[in-house]
Amino acid sequence: MSDSKLFQPLKLTPSITLKHRIAMAPLTRFRSSDEHVPIVPLMKEYYSQRASAPGGTLLVTEGTFISPTAGGMNNVPGIWSKEQIAAWKEITDGVHAQGSFVYLQLWALGRAALGDVAKAEGFTVKAPSAIAIPDTDGVVTPEEMTIDDIKQKIAEYAQAAKNAIEAGFDGVEIHGANGYLVDQFIQDNSNQRTDEYGGSIENRSRFAVEVVDAVTAAVGEEKVGIRLSPWSVFQGMKMKNPVPQFSDVIRKISERHPNMSYLHLVETRIAGNRDEANDNDEERLDFALDIWKGPVLIAGGLTPETARKLVDEELKERDNVVTVFGRYFISTPDIVFRIREGIDLNQYDRSSFYIPKSPKGYIDQPFSKEFENVYGQGIKAWI
Repeated sequence: MSDSKLFQPLKLTPSITLKHRIAMAPLTRFRSSDEHVPIVPLMKEYYSQRASAPGGTLLVTEGTFISPTAGGMNNVPGIWSKEQIAAWKEITDGVHAQGSFVYLQLWALGRAALGDVAKAEGFTVKAPSAIAIPDTDGVVTPEEMTIDDIKQKIAEYAQAAKNAIEAGFDGVEIHGANGYLVDQFIQDNSNQRTDEYGGSIENRSRFAVEVVDAVTAAVGEEKVGIRLSPWSVFQGMKMKNPVPQFSDVIRKISERHPNMSYLHLVETRIAGNRDEANDNDEERLDFALDIWKGPVLIAGGLTPETARKLVDEELKERDNVVTVFGRYFISTPDIVFRIREGIDLNQYDRSSFYIPKSPKGYIDQPFSKEFENVYGQGIKAWI
């Protein structure tokens, strides 16, 4: 498949040129310590493996909590302390040693926080409105955020972005998808406020836009991307008509910050962290692509063939599309090499996705024999 546009370089920012158009999705794996510090030997090897030859790959990290009160899950990394920054620095050094690039995904859970974890860690679950995620075990009805709460959280996004750059990241991705805090403000089934942060399309866009404003002011437009999922039903989301609302968000961000790294969009075919397909032809991303002129990352249950069709056929007129793989990046550390050479990918095993602090299913996934013949025995040849 080496003649596909997948393997043409793409200039993502003035300082980042990708060698190809296959990126690694943000993937929660629960391999950090109980104190939310990345476990360096484990996580450095994991990311370095997936940054390996041919290099020039864009990796987006797992969602990373921007502050102690942004969390609500165990064994997820954070980016607020010196210890966390130092641990991440070792990981980014490992990625850069492979000639690849890595963005940190900035994450705040809002109402998706688990109540028992929040209680154990000493904070109150807060969200745009006092509306719990329906039919979901472990969550609680959140307190409605005050204006002061909102301003504080925006400031935490900005500080987390600064910390990420200090930790050696090439940029940051704001997690605005899948029913977490930013998405909760955007959509009316989770935001029923009547102040300047709710009640209308413009007001529901405000938090997302102000987060982008703050983060770009902190680290520069070219170091910031944002991920959105207009059609996702995960965690009780998908408002009745997402198009006008998400069009407003995307238009405002693109007008205010035309030099941002990218817009990362989730297609309809995958709902959050589940495998259910959705092939509704009416639920398309065209409206977003018509507004956003910069680089676009597209995720959603892609295979090598559907990724090729996306860049070579469906969006062939657009020269700045990057395809994003998730589960197959977990199972296949040499995925870029395999797609280029037409080698089958490893099957993934969901049972090993979320084993806290474990190397099983994390750094033990096999490289292809063809890769090892060219580059040596797996990642140990580089570390």
